[in-house]
Amino acid sequence: MSTNTERQDPQPPPDAAPTRGISVCAPAKLNLFLHIGEKRPDRYHELESLVVFAEAGDRLEFAPASELILKVMGPFRAQCPASEKNLVLKAARALKERGGKQEGAAITLEKNLPVAAGLGGGSADAAATLRALNVLWHLDRPEDELLEIAAELGSDVPACLLSRPCWMAGRGEQVLKTAPLPQLAAVLVNPGVAVPTAEVFATLNARTGVGRMRPPPGNIQTLWDVVAYLDDASNDLEAPASQLHPVIDEVLDALSNEPGCVVAQMSGSGATCLGLFDGGYLALGGAERIAFEHPEWWVRATHIAAADIGEPHWMP
Repeated sequence: MSTNTERQDPQPPPDAAPTRGISVCAPAKLNLFLHIGEKRPDRYHELESLVVFAEAGDRLEFAPASELILKVMGPFRAQCPASEKNLVLKAARALKERGGKQEGAAITLEKNLPVAAGLGGGSADAAATLRALNVLWHLDRPEDELLEIAAELGSDVPACLLSRPCWMAGRGEQVLKTAPLPQLAAVLVNPGVAVPTAEVFATLNARTGVGRMRPPPGNIQTLWDVVAYLDDASNDLEAPASQLHPVIDEVLDALSNEPGCVVAQMSGSGATCLGLFDGGYLALGGAERIAFEHPEWWVRATHIAAADIGEPHWMP
């Protein structure tokens, strides 16, 4: 399910040349809670989650070309090969087939997020591809149609297509935009272990179930409103992921012990954990200390992003 409001795709400047390209951010997906229900007949688990997005993320550029070409750069390029299995190319081909387009695109992916980290990195990249090529190819496909394509690509892709606070349900393909949340200071920490989602679900032996939470009301204005809303929520995958990789508990302890950290929990299926902080300067200090004490960990101070962070932009 989705709202009826369609994304307003940016239009090229009047003097835009045909060779002008598109730049788009693929922000990290953060689960503020994740409740798991029973396994469905299609072997997916029912779930419900409140999802937000961080200012930290991957970045993609799209230039006109006669065929689809993908180049991967950035600190995590080795974990993200530019092969046909890459979700970026799968998303591009799915949109190309749906739109009946003959042209391609030269795609550059700057991979800044660790892979298999609970941040929806690959899903965010695929979603950013749908948003950007819809503009570059002048398809003008409505948001609901892009959401249909996104759901075919993966459970996290619809939420990543919205790239704004949203409620996830079903296996993740049902998304509903929620009221905006405050742009809170956060610290993301990944201990450098890849956690395949299937392994975590295979270890899951206790679940909250769905139906206990409701989408957040429209009067959440502060960090403490968020804390109060999350009081009875949790991430059901945190315990099984920590059982597989005890270092996740070390990350959570490191975050919890930092001054100003009021929420510390794992995101998605892990291993990345997030801490919400009472102020940006406290988040910066916490990130610096954790990175100094654990140089082998990936650590980023960031903020919960504004709702327009995923909008495509024409490049100069």
